[in-house]
Amino acid sequence: MPSSLALTAIIGAPLLGFFMTIVWSRAAAVVASLTSMVVLVAAVFLAVSVSAHGAVLTSLGGWDAPLGIELAADGLSVMFMIVSGAIVLVVGAYAQHEFVHPGTETRSGFAFWPLMLVLLAALNGIFVSRDFFNLYVCFELLTLSAVAMVTLNGKTESITAALRYLLFALLGSILYLLGAVLLYAQFGSLDMGVIGQSVSSSGAEILAAGLMTAGLALKTALFPFHGWLPPAHSGAPPPASAMLSSLVPKASYFITIRLWFDVMPELAGNPLTLALGGLGGAAILYGSLQAIVQTRLKMVVAYSTVAQLGYLFIVFPLAGGDSAAQPWSAGAWTGGMLHALSHALAKSAMFLCAGLFIISARTDDLEALRGIAQTMPMTAFAFTLAAISLLGLPPSGGFIAKYLMLTSAFASGGWIWAFLILAGGLLAALYLYRPVRIMLSLPKQPGQPFKPISRWWQVAPLVLALGAVFLGIGSNEPYALLQIGRPVAAETGL
Repeated sequence: MPSSLALTAIIGAPLLGFFMTIVWSRAAAVVASLTSMVVLVAAVFLAVSVSAHGAVLTSLGGWDAPLGIELAADGLSVMFMIVSGAIVLVVGAYAQHEFVHPGTETRSGFAFWPLMLVLLAALNGIFVSRDFFNLYVCFELLTLSAVAMVTLNGKTESITAALRYLLFALLGSILYLLGAVLLYAQFGSLDMGVIGQSVSSSGAEILAAGLMTAGLALKTALFPFHGWLPPAHSGAPPPASAMLSSLVPKASYFITIRLWFDVMPELAGNPLTLALGGLGGAAILYGSLQAIVQTRLKMVVAYSTVAQLGYLFIVFPLAGGDSAAQPWSAGAWTGGMLHALSHALAKSAMFLCAGLFIISARTDDLEALRGIAQTMPMTAFAFTLAAISLLGLPPSGGFIAKYLMLTSAFASGGWIWAFLILAGGLLAALYLYRPVRIMLSLPKQPGQPFKPISRWWQVAPLVLALGAVFLGIGSNEPYALLQIGRPVAAETGL
């Protein structure tokens, strides 16, 4: 398979699958699963190609930038595509138990599969696009599919949460688009390569980048713009929650990384990096404290996402600004990217576990889950494995990621960043220990009725949780792959 064909397939296949699920709605689950497999195989092929030959670039229709659409894949792109493809494939397998019922066809079951494929196509489009306008188009597709997923169960609180999410997303889109318009007025192009070669420190460029960053922060749910995330993620059906929490915020973060490390590293001065790092630190503390006081499992996991996203923005003061040319910057950047990937696997596993617990206990109230591990040991084990990765304990991917970030913080003398990383780990232990303890404890009333769940259904979250652990055990390959096409700002690092 040529690399150019694989690059086209990772976007084209899910779009084709989307139309097929509309036409053959009764076979939508099968079509979506097969499409997800094709996308994952294409992403793995690209990873092999990038590992052997370096970054891959192709122009659609033979038209080069800035007239045509260029698609590119480097180590960062293919790692995000592999993890995203794997999560969508596993979540799709889980969703077949939830949405597919012989002889019946529900609204949520009909809508989930095409929305899932649009979301996958939009994600991959973001990961390989080299043009800020194409990124905007993919971004809007991602937002619309994500908002629609929140409403799938039809509950009033879910629709309210979706509307709040939509308002935040629209504001983020407006800010991003204003910044893109300013860039086009300045450079006559929105191609990343063209802008990167001509960027200076003019006021218009700084304003454009600032507007785009603010819009991306809104979509990433970076504190204090996180208000839409907990109700949206906790109110959506579990398969939707798994993808919304693990993948959707990573798309806007991915663009932020491209903007400041690939296109405009010269503008990423200390004021910007300190501001983003400060907001990330505040997110760690605020999200953790909120997670500690929640009484519902899905809300604990949702606020945990607010906290864990904060780590991603500590990358900026450790690897950007004056730190860009320092030896520790590469470790910080790579650690941040590994954290994004391991968090995606662990968080999707947690939301699927929460969904199974809700089906079994008919609620996600923590006290009502007391002793549920006796009925669902596999799911409780999967939740615990995912918690180990979020805590950053060995041998998980979360451990490798936070170890790299922590050693970079110590090497740079950034004691405040080291404190925030360590404090976040301790607070995570508090909010994750409680649900695990409740699940593993004895029920208050012997013989408490928990609805039995098929073991095959419980395999999906276990696969994702194991993925988060094996990302740490086999971290050499992802680490090496992430170095291919690494931003120039981090090239002088380790």
